[in-house]
Order: sequence, then C-alpha cells, then structure tokens
Amino acid sequence: MGSDLNITKHLQDYILKHGLKLHPVQKEIINYNLKLGDIKRMQISISQCQFLHLIIKVSKIKKVLEIGTFTGLSTLSMALALPDNGEIIALDKNKETNKIAVNFFKKAEQNHKIKTIIKPALESLIKIRNKKFDLVFIDADKMNYKKYYEISLDLLNKGGLVIIDNVLWHGEVVDKRINDKFTKNIRELNNFISKDRRIEKVIVPFGDGMSVCRKV
Repeated sequence: MGSDLNITKHLQDYILKHGLKLHPVQKEIINYNLKLGDIKRMQISISQCQFLHLIIKVSKIKKVLEIGTFTGLSTLSMALALPDNGEIIALDKNKETNKIAVNFFKKAEQNHKIKTIIKPALESLIKIRNKKFDLVFIDADKMNYKKYYEISLDLLNKGGLVIIDNVLWHGEVVDKRINDKFTKNIRELNNFISKDRRIEKVIVPFGDGMSVCRKV
C-alpha cells in the first residue's frame, strides 16, 4: 500500500513555490500577521489559501459563510475565487481585527463581496438561520466547533461543503498523553464526524488539518 510523503519544510517551500500565486494583498496580510507575535497562529496557512481558492472555483461556489475571520486572510482567499456576484458573510466577535480585515478587503477591491458581522458567532448564526450557503468555513473558538458544525449543516444547500480547520490540532489528536479540553474536544468532533451519515468526508493535512464534509 502506498504511503503519504513526509512533508519537510524544504519540500513544503517547493510545493508553495510551484502552486497558486498569492494576491499582493494576501501577502500584505501575512506580513502584517508576522508582527503580531503568538496570535499569528490564528492565520490559515498558504497551502490552505490555495486549497480554498481552488475548491471554490471547481465547485462553482457562490455563497460562503465564514465562522472566524481574524485579519481576513481566509476571507480574502475565498473572495478572490468567487464570481463577481458571489457573497461571503464573515462572522467574528473582535472589532479591532475586523477593522483591519475590512481595510485589506477594500485594498484588494473585494469588499463588495464580503459582509462582516461583529458578534459572538452563535448569536449571529441565529440571525441568518433562513439563509442558505454553498460552503461554510469554520475556524473559530474550538469548544463550540460541534455547535457550529450542526448549525452549518442546516444552512447548507444539498451538495454543499463544510470545511473545518485545526482538526489535527498540531498533531496532538493522536497523542494519548495529551488530554486537555481543547484536544479532547477536537478528538470528539473528529469521531462524531467520522460516523455522520449526513455527509461524505475527508481530512486533508493542509495547515493544521482540515475536514472537508459534503452534505449528501
């Protein structure tokens, strides 16, 4: 049986160099986040930017819901892939990082596709419960992941996608010695999703791991 490659940093750099090129404003966001210290971990990876872009193009997605925006790299990556009449509703509770994200959206001339809502996500999700989406991207507070997942399935069109970030949790999901509440919560979510017959699913090892779930 074939096995996956062990992706070294050298090989990762090669992959990124030969993949989809970043927009100048995506690069600006990445450089801005580098100055933020440890909190920069909230940013998605470049390989995830490329993956989200292509999956939106291939699936001809037009309506996106994002739960967790930070400084806007994932939002902008998806917006750039959407058609001009596409739409992203981006949820985040942090006013300061949202202001920064919106400025980047304007600079990239993608702000007409993006509507931001600044409130705790569970409150915002109640207000948009009558809307339907082609894709939901979840990258927010980990303890509410299962709630976000369940609500997202209700908001998805048939055949739509839920993509969940951080499902490999720095590789700690497979280390039985690690049992903090966040690691346990991610493990429980992964086990739940693996048995959920409402979806087809795969985990891809981009960034910190992403579950891609298709509603059947």
